[in-house]
Order: sequence, then C-alpha cells, then structure tokens
Amino acid sequence: MRSLIDITDLSAEEINELMDLAMDIIENPDKYAHACDGKILATLFFEPSTRTRLSFEAAMESLGGKVISVPSADKNSSATKGESIADTAKIVSCYADMIAMRHPLEGSAYVASKNASVPFINAGDGGHCHPTQTTADLLTIHRYKGRFENLTIGLCGDLLYGRTVHSLLNAMSLYPGNKYILISPPELRLPEYMKETLDNAGIDYIETENLEDAIPELDILYMTRIQKERFADPAQYERLKDSYCLTEEKMNLAKEDMCLLHPLPRVNEISAKIDKDPRACYFDQALNGKFMRMALILKLFRDNEEEIKSIKRGTTVHFNPDYAFGIKGAKINITKCKNPKCITTAEQELDQIFANGRCIYCDTKEQ
Repeated sequence: MRSLIDITDLSAEEINELMDLAMDIIENPDKYAHACDGKILATLFFEPSTRTRLSFEAAMESLGGKVISVPSADKNSSATKGESIADTAKIVSCYADMIAMRHPLEGSAYVASKNASVPFINAGDGGHCHPTQTTADLLTIHRYKGRFENLTIGLCGDLLYGRTVHSLLNAMSLYPGNKYILISPPELRLPEYMKETLDNAGIDYIETENLEDAIPELDILYMTRIQKERFADPAQYERLKDSYCLTEEKMNLAKEDMCLLHPLPRVNEISAKIDKDPRACYFDQALNGKFMRMALILKLFRDNEEEIKSIKRGTTVHFNPDYAFGIKGAKINITKCKNPKCITTAEQELDQIFANGRCIYCDTKEQ
C-alpha cells in the first residue's frame, strides 16, 4: 500500500512529476473536477490546524471527492477513551478511501500507516516531519525561482522542533549545488540526526545565530515560528520566543529576487508590513498547498490502483518498501526510546525498534 510518511518516500523524479501535475491542475481545474468522484478522505487532527486541514479538505472537494473529519480529534475521538493510534487507523480505514492525520507524537504516522488498509498521508507528526507542507514549499520555490538546484537557502528560527524544516532539508537535498545557512539560537539548532544526514550526503551548510549577516546571501529565506507547544519548559520558551523578527529594514539587506517563505502561522517573526513586498511568498505558499495536496491525492490513488492491477496480472510492483528507516539491521530492543514525545511512550504494546542506531519511529539516537 503506497502512503506518504516522510518526504524521502518520494524520489526527485516523483517530486518533479508532482510539480508538473500540480501545474496542470492550476491551468486546467475543470479537467480534474471529478477525478475523485465516489472517493472519501478522512482527516484526523489531534493538534490544532487551519491551513493543513482545510487545504486537504478543499483539495478533496475540488477533485470531486468527499471528506469525513474529526477536527480536535484529541478531544472528540475515541482517543479520549484510550484507543490506540493503531486501532484508530484500522477503524477509520473501514469508512474512508484515504486518511490524512496530524498527531503530536513523533512516529505516530508510521504506526498509523502500518495499520491502515487504505493510503495514509502524514499531515505532521510532532516535531518530526511534515511532508505535505514541503510539497507546498517546493511548488512555491518552483513557481518563484524556477529551479531546485544551486540555491542558497536560509532556515531561521526553530530548527530543533521544526518538522517543516526537517522535511524541506530532506527534499532539497535531493538536488545538487544547494547551500544551507541554519539560523537559530543554540538551544534550537538542527537535531543531530538531521546534521548527520547532511554530513553523510556531503551537503554544504553553516550554523549561525545572526540573521542580518546571513540574509544578503540568500536566494530563499524560510522563517519559522518558535513553537510554544513543543517546549517542556515554559521559561525557556519565554526566553527564546522573540529571537528573530524580520523587519522592513532587514528585508532591505536581501536580494531583490529573494523568495521569503513561512509555513505559517506566524506570531511576530515576520512584520505584517512585509506582506506587500513582492518577495513575500507565504500566502501563495498556503494556496500552493491545496494544489500539491490535490496532486498527491491523485498520485497515491493511481499508484495503489496500479499496484492492485499488477498483483492481478501476477507481476510484482513494490512502490514503497516499508518506511522502516533501513529495515536492514533493525533490531527489537528491550530499552525504550529516550525521546519523551516518541509514539513508543504511549502506544499499546508497541515494540521499540532501532535501525542503524536510531529509533525507527522518531529518529532519536539509541542510548
């Protein structure tokens, strides 16, 4: 069953195909108005969401499909009675043809996808990853810059818990010649597992705390919110929440064709006065999210239909070889993952499995 858990589930070729499909949807909306007639998408959101949930629902409606939804699923679903993510995925698969889910625990999407009997899309699992936001980011870069390679990209703010940052880095790392400037307070630097990924791929990056020094070099600036909900210590959040604020004066230091992105919502990290700047692309970015989710829904349905046909023909087609972060060398461990936000801390009878020294659910290094 083809699902999307991490952006690395897609190859560069597949990402390019999704871009082409999204552009065709933009140019020929009537062509796709009934592409999902008779199909049902279930949206399960255990965390607050505006853009992601509504864009998924708008995408499915625009394709002619229907949506069943459990907004505020942490309060309005059987999770309040103690139902596991695994059981929720099995049950919702009975009522829908596809599931999109957001959950605060890292690795929850992996667990849900392994128990769903329909295609599953990760709409954000804690601070881990957010692949469909990355598809929105990529379409925006494609439309504004015309390329994915040979770019200097600044990522600013919460790089530790910023799932959108992690997914964007993984996606852009598929393309050659890119350089990254990682701008954050020391407490919110990119996680070690992400830096190891960049190091192993030989990707050029530097870390800095200074936005003003970095901004003149950038082709793309990706601002992020300091996320209050990710902090265990409220005092630390209060100390770091105003680390960066992009003002008109700072934007004057940037290139005339720099592309300014933000996954939204913003708090105070981008001045509202910048909204009219032609380099401010974040509201277009939100719209592009709908088009990319339309393209992704179509792709997953088509890929799974092709897989079913191939099985009936007696041939073997295996699109997504078990998103287990390197099944080779995986081992069940009696010790638990040290990440308090890992799905293994909450899910019923869930084996703790490490592959290549990392938890397969949340990427935390084995103790």
